[in-house]
Amino acid sequence: MATADNFNASIADKIDLSKGKLPFKGRGLSGSIDINSKSIEEQRRYGVEHLAAAYRIFSQKGFDLGLVGHISFRDPEFKDCFWINPLGYHFSQMRVSDLCLMNQNGDLVYGRERTGDAAQSIHSNIYKNRDDINAIAHAHPMYGKTFSTLGKELKPLTQDSCAFFERTATFTDYDGVANGPDEGINISKALADKDFLILQNHGILTTGTMVDTALWYFINMEEACQSQLIAESVGEPMEISAEVARHTRDYVANDLSAFASMQPLLDVLWEEDSDFLD
Repeated sequence: MATADNFNASIADKIDLSKGKLPFKGRGLSGSIDINSKSIEEQRRYGVEHLAAAYRIFSQKGFDLGLVGHISFRDPEFKDCFWINPLGYHFSQMRVSDLCLMNQNGDLVYGRERTGDAAQSIHSNIYKNRDDINAIAHAHPMYGKTFSTLGKELKPLTQDSCAFFERTATFTDYDGVANGPDEGINISKALADKDFLILQNHGILTTGTMVDTALWYFINMEEACQSQLIAESVGEPMEISAEVARHTRDYVANDLSAFASMQPLLDVLWEEDSDFLD
Protein backbone atom coordinates (compact mmCIF):
# COMPACT_ATOMS: atom_id res chain seq x y z
CA MET A 1 0.00 0.00 0.00
CA ALA A 2 1.20 3.51 -0.80
CA THR A 3 -0.26 6.91 -0.26
CA ALA A 4 -0.19 9.87 -2.61
CA ASP A 5 0.12 12.54 0.05
CA ASN A 6 2.20 12.58 3.20
CA PHE A 7 -0.59 14.74 4.62
CA ASN A 8 -2.82 11.67 4.63
CA ALA A 9 -0.30 9.26 6.10
CA SER A 10 -1.78 9.64 9.58
CA ILE A 11 -5.12 8.27 8.34
CA ALA A 12 -3.54 5.54 6.24
CA ASP A 13 -1.50 4.37 9.23
CA LYS A 14 -4.72 3.77 11.15
CA ILE A 15 -6.22 1.51 8.48
CA ASP A 16 -5.52 -2.20 8.25
CA LEU A 17 -7.88 -3.99 5.88
CA SER A 18 -6.64 -7.37 7.08
CA LYS A 19 -8.45 -6.74 10.36
CA GLY A 20 -12.16 -7.03 11.00
CA LYS A 21 -12.85 -10.02 8.76
CA LEU A 22 -16.12 -11.74 9.55
CA PRO A 23 -17.02 -15.29 8.50
CA PHE A 24 -19.31 -15.84 5.53
CA LYS A 25 -22.86 -15.71 6.84
CA GLY A 26 -23.95 -18.71 4.78
CA ARG A 27 -26.68 -18.84 2.17
CA GLY A 28 -29.97 -17.14 2.86
CA LEU A 29 -30.85 -14.51 5.41
CA SER A 30 -30.72 -16.26 8.77
CA GLY A 31 -27.01 -15.56 9.25
CA SER A 32 -27.26 -11.84 8.48
CA ILE A 33 -25.87 -9.42 11.05
CA ASP A 34 -26.40 -5.79 12.00
CA ILE A 35 -23.05 -4.51 10.79
CA ASN A 36 -23.59 -1.14 12.48
CA SER A 37 -23.36 -2.88 15.86
CA LYS A 38 -19.85 -4.13 15.07
CA SER A 39 -16.46 -2.47 15.54
CA ILE A 40 -15.13 0.14 13.13
CA GLU A 41 -12.63 -2.36 11.73
CA GLU A 42 -15.41 -4.89 11.13
CA GLN A 43 -17.64 -2.24 9.53
CA ARG A 44 -14.82 -1.13 7.24
CA ARG A 45 -13.86 -4.66 6.22
CA TYR A 46 -17.51 -5.59 5.62
CA GLY A 47 -17.94 -2.46 3.49
CA VAL A 48 -14.90 -2.98 1.27
CA GLU A 49 -15.71 -6.69 0.82
CA HIS A 50 -19.21 -5.83 -0.34
CA LEU A 51 -17.84 -3.00 -2.50
CA ALA A 52 -15.44 -5.34 -4.31
CA ALA A 53 -18.31 -7.81 -4.69
CA ALA A 54 -20.51 -5.05 -6.12
CA TYR A 55 -17.98 -4.41 -8.89
CA ARG A 56 -17.91 -8.10 -9.77
CA ILE A 57 -21.72 -8.09 -9.99
CA PHE A 58 -21.68 -4.91 -12.10
CA SER A 59 -19.43 -6.76 -14.54
CA GLN A 60 -21.68 -9.81 -14.57
CA LYS A 61 -24.60 -7.53 -15.43
CA GLY A 62 -22.69 -5.81 -18.23
CA PHE A 63 -22.34 -2.48 -16.43
CA ASP A 64 -18.62 -2.28 -17.26
CA LEU A 65 -18.20 -0.26 -20.45
CA GLY A 66 -14.58 0.85 -20.65
CA LEU A 67 -13.69 3.22 -17.83
CA VAL A 68 -17.19 4.45 -17.05
CA GLY A 69 -19.09 3.58 -13.91
CA HIS A 70 -18.17 3.56 -10.25
CA ILE A 71 -19.49 2.44 -6.87
CA SER A 72 -18.35 3.89 -3.56
CA PHE A 73 -18.66 3.35 0.18
CA ARG A 74 -18.21 6.04 2.84
CA ASP A 75 -15.60 5.05 5.41
CA PRO A 76 -17.28 4.40 8.79
CA GLU A 77 -14.53 6.20 10.75
CA PHE A 78 -13.22 8.92 8.46
CA LYS A 79 -16.55 10.24 7.22
CA ASP A 80 -15.06 12.68 4.71
CA CYS A 81 -13.38 9.78 2.89
CA PHE A 82 -14.83 7.11 0.63
CA TRP A 83 -13.67 3.80 -0.86
CA ILE A 84 -13.93 3.48 -4.64
CA ASN A 85 -12.33 1.79 -7.66
CA PRO A 86 -8.94 2.87 -8.98
CA LEU A 87 -9.09 4.08 -12.56
CA GLY A 88 -8.48 1.42 -15.20
CA TYR A 89 -9.14 -1.76 -13.23
CA HIS A 90 -11.71 -4.06 -14.85
CA PHE A 91 -14.71 -4.63 -12.62
CA SER A 92 -14.55 -8.40 -13.13
CA GLN A 93 -11.10 -8.45 -11.51
CA MET A 94 -11.78 -6.10 -8.60
CA ARG A 95 -10.41 -7.17 -5.23
CA VAL A 96 -10.49 -5.64 -1.77
CA SER A 97 -6.78 -4.91 -2.05
CA ASP A 98 -7.34 -2.91 -5.27
CA LEU A 99 -9.73 -0.38 -3.75
CA CYS A 100 -8.59 3.14 -2.95
CA LEU A 101 -9.69 5.59 -0.28
CA MET A 102 -10.20 9.18 -1.46
CA ASN A 103 -11.06 12.24 0.57
CA GLN A 104 -13.53 14.89 -0.53
CA ASN A 105 -10.71 17.17 -1.69
CA GLY A 106 -9.50 14.61 -4.21
CA ASP A 107 -6.47 13.34 -2.28
CA LEU A 108 -5.55 9.65 -2.35
CA VAL A 109 -5.61 8.61 1.30
CA TYR A 110 -5.04 4.86 1.00
CA GLY A 111 -4.26 2.58 -1.93
CA ARG A 112 -1.88 2.25 -4.84
CA GLU A 113 -3.75 4.24 -7.49
CA ARG A 114 -6.36 6.97 -7.40
CA THR A 115 -9.84 6.94 -8.90
CA GLY A 116 -10.80 8.90 -12.01
CA ASP A 117 -11.66 12.59 -12.00
CA ALA A 118 -15.33 12.04 -12.93
CA ALA A 119 -15.81 9.52 -10.13
CA GLN A 120 -14.15 11.86 -7.66
CA SER A 121 -16.28 14.82 -8.72
CA ILE A 122 -19.63 13.02 -8.56
CA HIS A 123 -19.16 10.97 -5.41
CA SER A 124 -17.37 13.58 -3.30
CA ASN A 125 -20.00 16.23 -3.92
CA ILE A 126 -22.90 13.93 -3.08
CA TYR A 127 -21.22 12.82 0.15
CA LYS A 128 -20.54 16.45 1.08
CA ASN A 129 -24.22 17.32 0.81
CA ARG A 130 -25.86 14.16 2.13
CA ASP A 131 -24.80 12.79 5.52
CA ASP A 132 -27.47 10.08 5.23
CA ILE A 133 -25.85 8.50 2.16
CA ASN A 134 -23.13 5.88 2.73
CA ALA A 135 -22.94 4.31 -0.74
CA ILE A 136 -23.36 5.48 -4.34
CA ALA A 137 -23.60 3.51 -7.59
CA HIS A 138 -23.37 5.05 -11.04
CA ALA A 139 -22.88 3.64 -14.54
CA HIS A 140 -24.08 3.88 -18.13
CA PRO A 141 -26.08 0.66 -18.55
CA MET A 142 -27.80 0.11 -21.89
CA TYR A 143 -31.41 0.65 -20.84
CA GLY A 144 -30.69 3.32 -18.24
CA LYS A 145 -28.70 5.52 -20.60
CA THR A 146 -31.22 4.96 -23.41
CA PHE A 147 -34.13 5.88 -21.15
CA SER A 148 -32.22 8.97 -19.98
CA THR A 149 -32.34 10.46 -23.50
CA LEU A 150 -36.15 10.65 -23.53
CA GLY A 151 -36.67 13.30 -20.86
CA LYS A 152 -39.23 11.09 -19.10
CA GLU A 153 -39.84 10.04 -15.53
CA LEU A 154 -39.90 6.42 -14.45
CA LYS A 155 -43.55 5.52 -14.05
CA PRO A 156 -45.02 3.05 -11.53
CA LEU A 157 -45.86 0.44 -14.16
CA THR A 158 -44.93 -2.65 -12.16
CA GLN A 159 -44.46 -3.68 -8.57
CA ASP A 160 -40.69 -3.40 -8.99
CA SER A 161 -40.72 0.05 -10.58
CA CYS A 162 -42.79 1.42 -7.69
CA ALA A 163 -39.48 1.51 -5.79
CA PHE A 164 -38.60 4.70 -7.67
CA PHE A 165 -41.95 6.48 -7.40
CA GLU A 166 -41.49 10.00 -5.98
CA ARG A 167 -37.92 9.15 -4.97
CA THR A 168 -36.18 9.91 -8.28
CA ALA A 169 -34.82 13.21 -9.60
CA THR A 170 -33.58 14.10 -13.10
CA PHE A 171 -30.41 15.98 -13.98
CA THR A 172 -31.14 17.75 -17.25
CA ASP A 173 -28.04 19.93 -17.70
CA TYR A 174 -25.56 17.49 -19.19
CA ASP A 175 -22.39 19.40 -19.98
CA GLY A 176 -19.93 16.72 -20.94
CA VAL A 177 -17.74 14.40 -18.87
CA ALA A 178 -17.75 15.30 -15.17
CA ASN A 179 -13.97 15.70 -15.03
CA GLY A 180 -14.11 18.97 -13.10
CA PRO A 181 -15.86 20.06 -9.92
CA ASP A 182 -18.78 21.90 -11.51
CA GLU A 183 -20.55 18.87 -13.01
CA GLY A 184 -20.31 16.96 -9.75
CA ILE A 185 -21.67 19.95 -7.83
CA ASN A 186 -24.58 20.27 -10.26
CA ILE A 187 -25.36 16.55 -10.13
CA SER A 188 -25.43 16.70 -6.34
CA LYS A 189 -27.78 19.68 -6.46
CA ALA A 190 -30.08 17.85 -8.86
CA LEU A 191 -30.23 14.82 -6.55
CA ALA A 192 -31.19 17.14 -3.67
CA ASP A 193 -33.13 15.07 -1.11
CA LYS A 194 -34.02 12.22 -3.49
CA ASP A 195 -32.43 8.78 -3.48
CA PHE A 196 -32.06 8.11 -7.21
CA LEU A 197 -31.10 10.16 -10.23
CA ILE A 198 -31.60 9.92 -13.98
CA LEU A 199 -28.74 11.79 -15.63
CA GLN A 200 -30.12 12.92 -18.98
CA ASN A 201 -28.04 11.73 -21.96
CA HIS A 202 -25.69 10.07 -19.49
CA GLY A 203 -26.88 7.22 -17.25
CA ILE A 204 -28.41 6.47 -13.87
CA LEU A 205 -27.32 6.80 -10.24
CA THR A 206 -28.54 5.24 -7.02
CA THR A 207 -27.67 5.80 -3.37
CA GLY A 208 -28.10 3.84 -0.19
CA THR A 209 -27.23 3.52 3.47
CA MET A 210 -24.84 0.70 2.54
CA VAL A 211 -23.34 -0.89 -0.57
CA ASP A 212 -25.91 -3.69 -0.64
CA THR A 213 -28.88 -1.32 -0.88
CA ALA A 214 -27.34 1.06 -3.42
CA LEU A 215 -26.39 -1.94 -5.57
CA TRP A 216 -29.84 -3.54 -5.42
CA TYR A 217 -31.54 -0.28 -6.32
CA PHE A 218 -29.20 0.14 -9.30
CA ILE A 219 -29.98 -3.32 -10.67
CA ASN A 220 -33.70 -2.73 -10.14
CA MET A 221 -33.58 0.75 -11.72
CA GLU A 222 -31.90 -0.54 -14.87
CA GLU A 223 -34.62 -3.18 -15.21
CA ALA A 224 -37.34 -0.58 -14.54
CA CYS A 225 -35.94 1.50 -17.42
CA GLN A 226 -35.91 -1.59 -19.64
CA SER A 227 -39.46 -2.51 -18.68
CA GLN A 228 -40.85 0.95 -19.43
CA LEU A 229 -39.00 1.19 -22.74
CA ILE A 230 -40.45 -2.14 -23.85
CA ALA A 231 -43.96 -1.40 -22.61
CA GLU A 232 -44.14 2.02 -24.26
CA SER A 233 -42.77 0.65 -27.53
CA VAL A 234 -45.75 -1.67 -27.98
CA GLY A 235 -48.63 0.27 -26.45
CA GLU A 236 -49.85 2.53 -23.69
CA PRO A 237 -49.05 0.84 -20.39
CA MET A 238 -51.44 1.12 -17.47
CA GLU A 239 -49.95 2.95 -14.50
CA ILE A 240 -50.41 1.88 -10.91
CA SER A 241 -52.32 4.51 -8.95
CA ALA A 242 -50.31 6.91 -6.80
CA GLU A 243 -51.78 5.55 -3.57
CA VAL A 244 -50.99 1.93 -4.41
CA ALA A 245 -47.57 2.91 -5.79
CA ARG A 246 -46.63 4.61 -2.51
CA HIS A 247 -47.78 1.66 -0.43
CA THR A 248 -45.91 -0.76 -2.67
CA ARG A 249 -42.78 1.42 -2.67
CA ASP A 250 -42.67 1.55 1.10
CA TYR A 251 -42.87 -2.25 1.24
CA VAL A 252 -40.42 -3.22 -1.51
CA ALA A 253 -37.95 -0.32 -1.34
CA ASN A 254 -36.97 0.10 2.29
CA ASP A 255 -33.48 -0.67 3.59
CA LEU A 256 -34.40 -4.10 4.94
CA SER A 257 -36.12 -5.20 1.75
CA ALA A 258 -33.31 -3.91 -0.49
CA PHE A 259 -30.67 -5.56 1.71
CA ALA A 260 -32.51 -8.87 1.74
CA SER A 261 -33.08 -8.78 -2.04
CA MET A 262 -29.35 -8.37 -2.66
CA GLN A 263 -28.16 -11.28 -0.52
CA PRO A 264 -28.81 -14.19 -2.94
CA LEU A 265 -26.61 -12.58 -5.61
CA LEU A 266 -23.87 -11.94 -3.06
CA ASP A 267 -24.15 -15.49 -1.73
CA VAL A 268 -23.48 -16.93 -5.19
CA LEU A 269 -20.41 -14.72 -5.57
CA TRP A 270 -19.07 -15.71 -2.15
CA GLU A 271 -19.26 -19.40 -3.07
CA GLU A 272 -18.21 -19.27 -6.72
CA ASP A 273 -15.88 -16.30 -7.15
CA SER A 274 -14.50 -15.43 -3.72
CA ASP A 275 -11.08 -14.15 -4.80
CA PHE A 276 -12.60 -10.66 -4.66
CA LEU A 277 -11.90 -10.95 -0.90
CA ASP A 278 -8.13 -10.87 -1.49
